[in-house]
Amino acid sequence: MFKYKKTKLSPLIIAVVVCGILFSVFASTVFFGMFHQKLMINSAAVSSKQTVSQADVAVSGYMSSIKKKLNNLCDEANSCESEKELQSVLSTSARLEDDVYSVMIYDDDGRLLLYGNETNDKAKDSATDMLLDKADFFAASSGFAVTDPHVNAMYRNKYPWVVTIVRQEYSSLFKQQVYVAVDYKFSQIATYIDNISIGQRGYCYIINSKGDVVYHPQQQMLFSGIKKENTDRIAKMTDGTHIEKDNIYCLMSMSGCNWRIVGVSYNDEVTKSVREQLLVGFLFALLFSMLISLVIYLILSRTVTRPVRRLVSSMQDFEKQAETFKYNADMSNVVEFQTLSASFEHMVGMIQSLMEKVHNEEIILRKTELKALQAQINPHFLYNTLDSIQWMCEQDNSKDAVKMVGALAKLFRISISHGNEFITIGDELKHAESYLIIQSYRYKNQFTYSFDVDEDLLNCMCNKITVQPFIENAIYHGLDRMVDEGEIKITVKRDGKDILIIIADNGLGMTEEQCRKILEKGRSDSRGIGVKNVDDRLKIYFGKHYGIKIESELDVGTTVTVRIPMIEKGHENEY
Repeated sequence: MFKYKKTKLSPLIIAVVVCGILFSVFASTVFFGMFHQKLMINSAAVSSKQTVSQADVAVSGYMSSIKKKLNNLCDEANSCESEKELQSVLSTSARLEDDVYSVMIYDDDGRLLLYGNETNDKAKDSATDMLLDKADFFAASSGFAVTDPHVNAMYRNKYPWVVTIVRQEYSSLFKQQVYVAVDYKFSQIATYIDNISIGQRGYCYIINSKGDVVYHPQQQMLFSGIKKENTDRIAKMTDGTHIEKDNIYCLMSMSGCNWRIVGVSYNDEVTKSVREQLLVGFLFALLFSMLISLVIYLILSRTVTRPVRRLVSSMQDFEKQAETFKYNADMSNVVEFQTLSASFEHMVGMIQSLMEKVHNEEIILRKTELKALQAQINPHFLYNTLDSIQWMCEQDNSKDAVKMVGALAKLFRISISHGNEFITIGDELKHAESYLIIQSYRYKNQFTYSFDVDEDLLNCMCNKITVQPFIENAIYHGLDRMVDEGEIKITVKRDGKDILIIIADNGLGMTEEQCRKILEKGRSDSRGIGVKNVDDRLKIYFGKHYGIKIESELDVGTTVTVRIPMIEKGHENEY
């Protein structure tokens, strides 16, 4: 009986406790990081709102100053007593104001009455403001209307990017309702918007109430399709801050026009510092856990891991070389492993004993089967040959009978071959030729035979009495009942590392079913025993890859192919 003692599995418990502490620390770090991240996102939203509010103040203030200038221009225009004086006022206003490109006066039908610009450019013939034709300014109830940024195409060879501000005014000079329009250069607002940044990659842009982009700092990327803004969804958002999964949007409507300023910032920038803190904490926890794991590993390696690895390695070696494997039980400090190792040692001994017993039984069975097969072949052949000699003696053909007896003696001498199972292919062919000589006397002028042999293979070894049974079957089953002259051809050739012995005749042939039955076990036909036994004998010696193959066609003939390995003389004992 085994005497149980205290095992050293306590380090495993220590490892579990340490891992639990590390997990708690890490979980706390993650929880704090998530809480801190939420605070930083809220702080970023407040910062984004402040930036957008400042942009609204700046752009709205700029638009208010433009409207103030337009009011002053209208007051000055109303004091003019002639068109010439009014034209001078318009031209002077366009030249003196740096952010004004041109000043125009339209009648109530949108026709251009007077204009002035900073470079005295000439307007196109019948020029009208196409944007005003499209915009519903004439039905506006307020005193001002502001267009989106657009290209002014009124002048020859000039296409400035402007924003048009229009004021309704009754002109005593023209005695009708007119519209005073000022084209302001949008570059000042664009420069201001371009310089706004929220975080590292955040920005602002302007949309109108329909969701169309008025100005975007990445305008060219939008036009080329490289960048996209989901303005339809953003236009439906209310003013204020909207925190989403990836972005923070802050919207604010401008007073005095239908524009809205949109601020965009990214959560990944906000959370970057949190991730860095989490990464530092994780790396510290990982380093600490690695040190603890190393200590635990060194302890467990001596008590658990090393014995288990030795046992697994021994099992793998046992699978590769079970017959010669030697194993001694490992005296581990852990009782369970010591018991397992001792059980494996006992199992190895039992399996090797059973393997040796089975191996010896297989050898005895193999030798018994081979002897039985050989015993079946020889009496069968002797019966057929003596039958032929008896027939010749009955015909008083003693001369040929003597030759047949001589051939039979030579045949049996080769068959005996000092009790050896293997003979050279040359002797095997002599054995076959002796049989053919014997049968040719019985079947005079009924068949011919020929040999086509690779002489380099004559000294290779093969099982004795391999060819003769097929010649016998060719004569009895294929040629015996033929009217025309039969032919038997024996071919010996190389096929890679194998040798093919082919016995072909032009006899009556067989069906596929007859070919199959010849190789079936338990065949009762006495004339088929030799063929079956040859195939069994070859498979017992060389394996299932070797043996015979029968191909036949009715009224055409039969071909038997015998495949054997190429065995050089002196190496036959290896089989």
